[in-house]
Amino acid sequence: MRHGVCPACVTALAALRPRSVRPTPAPPGLPPCAALGPYAGPLREALLAYKEHGRHGLARPLGALLAEVVAAAVGEVRPIALVPVPDTAAAARARYGDHLDRLARHCAARLSRCGWPVRVHRPLRAMPRPDSVTLDSVGRAAAAEAAFRPRPGVARGGGPGDVPVVVLLDDIVTTGVTVAAAARVLSTVGWAPSVAAVLAATEKRHLL
Repeated sequence: MRHGVCPACVTALAALRPRSVRPTPAPPGLPPCAALGPYAGPLREALLAYKEHGRHGLARPLGALLAEVVAAAVGEVRPIALVPVPDTAAAARARYGDHLDRLARHCAARLSRCGWPVRVHRPLRAMPRPDSVTLDSVGRAAAAEAAFRPRPGVARGGGPGDVPVVVLLDDIVTTGVTVAAAARVLSTVGWAPSVAAVLAATEKRHLL
């Protein structure tokens, strides 16, 4: 992992291994989640640099790390559909693009090079909502409940065997309410995620 990351940070990030994570309590509808590591140290610094300080060059290495999480969460090689949690229009403008969409594309490219049949899908759109940093847990849950809508024409039918494994992507899981809200909306239109893959889980949540 290069792109301006110090050698010590590269070593620390390379030592991380994906594992299951679960907020306590888990919100309704939260799919099984996997994360690369805790939201701390070099992983936290890399995510902050990428999301908040315009270090878009980090999208490629972070996307490759996210691909490791996806592969570990899904298991054997099989067709997968990556669904990134979308940014609001305001957040995308502030960050010069949807940061999860960018990560998803690099994640898919890495998985494809490793032999995974993979596509990125965007069945969700994000509704305007307040910055979650300013909200308590109750406010965060209320904002998440109204945060997403399906895009027109995305409903799909068929049984589980007729579609790829759906993997919901996010960068950080804290309370899990955002991921759960996105998963619930996806489930209403036939895109129920089998698993969520994230880069980091906040330290106050337990790694299982």
